[in-house]
Amino acid sequence: MPEAQSTDHSVVIGLASEAATAALAGALARLARAGDVFALAGELGAGKTVFARAFINALAPNPEEIPSPTFTLVQAYDLDWVTVHHFDLFRLAGPDEAFELGIEEAFAGGISLIEWPERLGRLLPGDHCWLSLAHGGDANSRRATLTGRGNWARWLKEADIDV
Repeated sequence: MPEAQSTDHSVVIGLASEAATAALAGALARLARAGDVFALAGELGAGKTVFARAFINALAPNPEEIPSPTFTLVQAYDLDWVTVHHFDLFRLAGPDEAFELGIEEAFAGGISLIEWPERLGRLLPGDHCWLSLAHGGDANSRRATLTGRGNWARWLKEADIDV
């Protein structure tokens, strides 16, 4: 009997600086399409918001001030061809609270950047790019582990992500 094939594909990238994190965000923004979901995981200070800011500004026609959605829980950015939704779910008590934030609409037609995605549980779509950021060997470095699930597994296998 053949062994079951995993539909996930992972890539580990060393990020020497905040600029390297921004470069990774720009590379993934160029691959992104309406309906894509990016799950941004990692402990406090690992670079999730830095990544989200750079991702949004890579798609924006003019650089914008990108506040953290820590208190608002979601910020939406209407760009020329897509709306990017930046969620911070740290303060959610349970997955169902995400419905009040308009997460279904974001998944349907926008690009979603979700900090603290583990709080979504079963609501996280099967097709997504899980980006786990971890502190590196010094104060400025990080390690990014990208895991493509569903369609993103194929895209990560084919993509040449250079930062």
